[in-house]
Amino acid sequence: MMQQPYTVSRDDIHAWLREEDPTRLEALWRMADETRKANVGDAVHLRGLIEISSYCSRQCGYCGLRSGNRSIDRYRMSADEILECARQAVEFGYGTVVMQSGEDWGITCAWMADVVRRIKAETPLAVTLSLGERTDEELATWKEAGADRYLLRFETSDPELYRLIHPTPADRPRQDRMEILRVLRGLGYEVGSGVMVGIPGQTYDTLARDIDTFRALDLDMVGVGPYISHPATPLGSGGWRRQIPPEEQVPNTEGMTYKVVALTRLVAPEANIPSTTALATLNRAQGRETGLRRGANVVMPNLTPVKYREMYEIYPAKVCINETSNECRFCMQVRIQSIGRALGTGQGGRVRGGVPTAGQTDAPNRQGDV
Repeated sequence: MMQQPYTVSRDDIHAWLREEDPTRLEALWRMADETRKANVGDAVHLRGLIEISSYCSRQCGYCGLRSGNRSIDRYRMSADEILECARQAVEFGYGTVVMQSGEDWGITCAWMADVVRRIKAETPLAVTLSLGERTDEELATWKEAGADRYLLRFETSDPELYRLIHPTPADRPRQDRMEILRVLRGLGYEVGSGVMVGIPGQTYDTLARDIDTFRALDLDMVGVGPYISHPATPLGSGGWRRQIPPEEQVPNTEGMTYKVVALTRLVAPEANIPSTTALATLNRAQGRETGLRRGANVVMPNLTPVKYREMYEIYPAKVCINETSNECRFCMQVRIQSIGRALGTGQGGRVRGGVPTAGQTDAPNRQGDV
């Protein structure tokens, strides 16, 4: 019998975000884990991450890939290199590849469409794209080429804070990420979004609204992770800060991130929720495992060739940059099995209204599911 969902209002979310009593928080962890088990089961899906380019046209206040950062080397993978990573994903038993980059206008619409078509023709993989704000025409072309999913974090539901951390380049109009998410849904993509936890200037009210927004958007995937800035950025060096009362500032801590993961599971019970690399960077020993115990059901082992990983420097000291893809795969499997969870099979799509059996959390991929 399906467990009745836990109901949490925005006021409840706000209260849980401020809760510090470990005994009371155990109730939150229990509710999130029960909701995860009832809606997505015990399977943990491995999404093969390919960081295809470190070029970026944006000047985001916290990210090391921002175009103004001259201290990092840049790269853009070839189509053949990406295809080789996709073949590795199949060999390793992954059901999905996630192609991620900075907002790189050197990645043309036609080139990306060809890469997607080749992956879909040669492999059984689901293809997820995370390439930033692109035009409606580009998004439509990539969907027609076979892309299944698109990830675009709205980062914060506070317009003033968003403008501060995401200035728009002078040569292009400002885009509304909420509108882009609606466009993606209309095109038939499986839609993912998310926020950072602890952005300078982020209040508890703002973060509670962010989490409530996940529910309103009915997202198929939700990624939340701690805010970690690069030192060669305005925010990383102490600039661009909105002044708020210190007691209102959300901390970018491991503990706060677990609260947001758990609350996200309660408001989006069927969504696929990763235990992120950023969380593992804060706690290399048990960060991913604890995230999985508190509502998450996805991890993203890195398939990017080792020679490129240090150049994808969103923030420093990122975990796993020196591991081979095979080492990363083996490490993830051991970690998942160590907490009694099963490795997922297939593409790991969102399942509405029930949990599949035997670790299989998707039927053949269906439009509109993740």
